[in-house]
Amino acid sequence: SLGQNFLVDEDLARWIADQVEPDGAPLVIEAGPGLRALTQHLEDRPKHLLLVEKDRELVATLREHYLDEPGVTVLEADATRFDLRPWYAYGEVGFIGNLPYSVGGEILRHVLTPPTPVRRAVFMLQKEVCQRLAAVPGAAGCGALSALVQVDWEVEMLRVVPPEVFRPRPKVDSAVVRLTPRDPASLPVFDRRVFDRLVRVGFGQRRKQLKNLLPPGPDTWEAAAAAVGLLVTARAEELSLLQWVALARWYEGRGATPDEGQSGEERFDVVDEWDAVIGQETRAQVHATGLRHRAVHLLIWNGRGEVFLQQRSHLKDVAPLKWDSSAAGHLDAGETYAQAAVRELREEAGIAVETTERVLKIPASAATGHEFVELHQVKTSGRIHWPPEEVRTGEWFLPEQLDDWIERRPSDFAGGFITCWKAWRQAGSPMPSL
Repeated sequence: SLGQNFLVDEDLARWIADQVEPDGAPLVIEAGPGLRALTQHLEDRPKHLLLVEKDRELVATLREHYLDEPGVTVLEADATRFDLRPWYAYGEVGFIGNLPYSVGGEILRHVLTPPTPVRRAVFMLQKEVCQRLAAVPGAAGCGALSALVQVDWEVEMLRVVPPEVFRPRPKVDSAVVRLTPRDPASLPVFDRRVFDRLVRVGFGQRRKQLKNLLPPGPDTWEAAAAAVGLLVTARAEELSLLQWVALARWYEGRGATPDEGQSGEERFDVVDEWDAVIGQETRAQVHATGLRHRAVHLLIWNGRGEVFLQQRSHLKDVAPLKWDSSAAGHLDAGETYAQAAVRELREEAGIAVETTERVLKIPASAATGHEFVELHQVKTSGRIHWPPEEVRTGEWFLPEQLDDWIERRPSDFAGGFITCWKAWRQAGSPMPSL
């Protein structure tokens, strides 16, 4: 009734299980374990195995089977929307599944769309979908799915699987694909919302030329084609992934110059042990010599009691790709903490307010990177929009989820955030009134 086709070839099941590299892995999640065809070849290999199953009768059978196995958790949930956030605390998460044809695409979208804790994914589903996932420009099956997945993942088509290895037998061939995260430095930075919109519109009517499909840009289509290296008559499937990214950057008004992080020539106030200004120095010099300076961190909350965390860009000079406060930054020379809080909220989260709520102040120490830090917070019902040079991605978390994650893997976070979070907890976890 759930559209499942159960794998009955044991040798193939063992081979598929091996592809997620489960031995010693902190956590492997299997979607739809069903009759344990794959599961039996994952047992006792990762440190923890999470089985996500929607069928209530199968859940009962699985729980009975693994009753005395503390390293196996059976979760009764829909794999298209179960909460992935608790699993960040396990580190390198593997994901595997013989996906039902009926909802395979939805599971892919849920598990692979950033942000996600998954670092390696192995799926078996219909061959046509696998070909689309792995398709290069100009190849059969190349479409929006190809670009939207490949911008975040390296996709390998591992093998084709015939219908004979399933019960009941499907009417089409299946295939196995493996996905690993793309190095963020392999592409120039771009606004993901612009990229997604252009790809979806561009592939919406495949026979039409892009000049007749895409919205108006900052200049003529001829200028866009020249900037990206396209023929003016180009269609969507003719663009490489890098050209789609370049097109998104053109719509954003970005030039062709290489991406850069913060300028080392920015000037900060240098302060003494009482936070009194004693001079000014460049960012590069402040960080190189450990001079005391000032910073502000912000916690952005929503109406569900969740706090937004950003993952820092790979271009950051300090703690690249670490998870950090909702927004954070140094005070510019002559700037107050309150002014910096409003500015950083606008620059890093796209939220315009006149004031923020000050929570507490943290003295400068090695734990804060020699920064005096004021912690501010706000509450919002809007969407967060971040600059890709500053922020790679972001996610909303419940406080308890962060507590567990920080305890298990403090190295995933920028040190300043951990100090701020613990101070916020010790202050009684005051929720914002604004």
